[in-house]
Amino acid sequence: MQSDRKYLMEHAEESLRLDMKTDNAVTGEQARWAGLAPGMSVIDIGCGPGKTTAMFGELVQPGGRAVGVDFSEERIAYAQEHYGSDTVSFERCDLYQPLNYLGQFDFAWCRFFLEYHLSNCFQLVQNMSEAVKPGGILCLVDLDYNCLSHFGHSPRMERAVAATIRSLEVNDDFDPYVGRKLYSFLYDLGYEEIDVQVGAHHQIFGELKQVDEFNWTKKVEVAAKRSGYGFDEYAGGYEEFLEEFRSFFANPRRFTYTPIISCRGRKPQAS
Repeated sequence: MQSDRKYLMEHAEESLRLDMKTDNAVTGEQARWAGLAPGMSVIDIGCGPGKTTAMFGELVQPGGRAVGVDFSEERIAYAQEHYGSDTVSFERCDLYQPLNYLGQFDFAWCRFFLEYHLSNCFQLVQNMSEAVKPGGILCLVDLDYNCLSHFGHSPRMERAVAATIRSLEVNDDFDPYVGRKLYSFLYDLGYEEIDVQVGAHHQIFGELKQVDEFNWTKKVEVAAKRSGYGFDEYAGGYEEFLEEFRSFFANPRRFTYTPIISCRGRKPQAS
């Protein structure tokens, strides 16, 4: 049975937003650091529109294969249309169920997915682990202090952003601090050879790039509007907040960053 959970960022252009903001050079470097290599079988959990899965399909050649899985029927349809091939396939799955029915893989990857599942993060990682062969690698990548690090905005906007994120935590199971938890997930599952990298994901200053404008505007248009926060300091409510955010974000003086944490470990061999 498919989960009936609703995805916080769901909107008509979500597949395009995810596709645009995915930088294959960055994800490829992260995956190679984690241990992805030619000949491996790899599962991309929460694959979205499939861009990363397809890139993995190339990195594991010769001899490897890549499978992308996601909750979303829309995302899987987009992925199959744009990225399916002889070595890359996609399947819609309920990720709240163990994934071992898909077989077991040499390498499992989950990036920017757990942040939407605050109350069930560890359960999801346990299910992912079921899809990893003994001796295989699980790599978790997510953000920390998500959407909260800006400078150059007004005090009321800073308060509104913080309050919006708090509302998303309560009302939409959003976890802005999941990145710092990834190590403990692998540790508690008994993974070995655990390693962690911390860096900057969003690092936005100067003239605004089109992809950043589209990505962040959609975040505010969709997530902030759905958060349930009332924007009480704004006489015009959400619409006035949105106008101020757009003005702030278009200003080249603005500085925005988000920490990204990557954690990889090796599943113990069966005793």
